[in-house]
Amino acid sequence: MDGLKQRLKEIILEKSYRKGEFTLTSGKKSDFYIDGKQTTLHPEGAWLCGKLILEEIRKSGENIAAVGGMTLGADPLVTAVSVVSHTEKTPLPAFIIRKKAKGHGTGQYLEGLKNIPAGSRVALLEDVVTTGGTLITAIERVEAAGLEVAMIITVVDRQEGGAENLNRAGYPLRAILTREEILS
Repeated sequence: MDGLKQRLKEIILEKSYRKGEFTLTSGKKSDFYIDGKQTTLHPEGAWLCGKLILEEIRKSGENIAAVGGMTLGADPLVTAVSVVSHTEKTPLPAFIIRKKAKGHGTGQYLEGLKNIPAGSRVALLEDVVTTGGTLITAIERVEAAGLEVAMIITVVDRQEGGAENLNRAGYPLRAILTREEILS
């Protein structure tokens, strides 16, 4: 594991990882919880996530025009990637997907669309993936807005079926870290 990933793992274990009894967004019960926002809202954690996700996008060879994700988990991630991309002279705009359509004005699900050309290929980001259900909803909303989901990246894959569910839907999941890596 390279130095940046190792440092991100340390921050996740310190700030985000908890043992106990938890009910996850998916409704599943778990004996551990990863509160990704404790890491993604930490200054160094946010920078590491932005840097590592941007590296993952570059390695992929995909022509990605923007990064986005479902509010609230992805909000700090898309911002971190966008800011890091700007400082590295390869700017990627960010967009945020609402859980409910805006109740006034345009009534849209996506915020930030004016920064992204119609039909663009985008990367969806998530802090923690369990079953992938939130991402399936996000994919539907992004594609309905006229964008193409070219890749999906998570900070942590809990390795509980999310990657398999997304793959069956035609969207392979890339993970910066897996549960196995975090707990090793």
